[in-house]
Amino acid sequence: MKRETLFLKITVVLMGLPVLALCIFLIPELAKYFAKLIPHLAFMQYPFLMGLYATALVFFYALYQALKLLSYIDKNEAFSKLSVQALKKIKYCALTIGAIYVAIMPLLYLLAELDDAPGLILIGLLIIFGCMVIAVFAAVLQKLLKNAIDIKSENDLTI
Repeated sequence: MKRETLFLKITVVLMGLPVLALCIFLIPELAKYFAKLIPHLAFMQYPFLMGLYATALVFFYALYQALKLLSYIDKNEAFSKLSVQALKKIKYCALTIGAIYVAIMPLLYLLAELDDAPGLILIGLLIIFGCMVIAVFAAVLQKLLKNAIDIKSENDLTI
């Protein structure tokens, strides 16, 4: 099981690297482009930047929780309250990212409308949909894990 979790840990780290690169290189350029495209709304680049960076911070926190969950699996503590808490935090992270993108959507709409790029709105909607799917999946896993822990504790008491 250690090899599989090691592979998953490497995958989680590799998922974070492109997001880190986007935060460093692409997001500031995108904000500058937004300011040039709509000069009378140039001040809106700062809420846009704050929203995207807040999303990135929440995403990295969710990745950290996923790494913690994988370390619990390595230690044979998969059926523990710590795992349930990690899944709960991942669920809240997904909901938070979705909420941030819902708040950013009017800015994305303005940018897409002025740049004649309707795909930008579609990308925002796909991110929101993906976050909701992850949140529901984490909630289902959280309930299943909690039920398994309850059944395990009942069996330990009857023996």
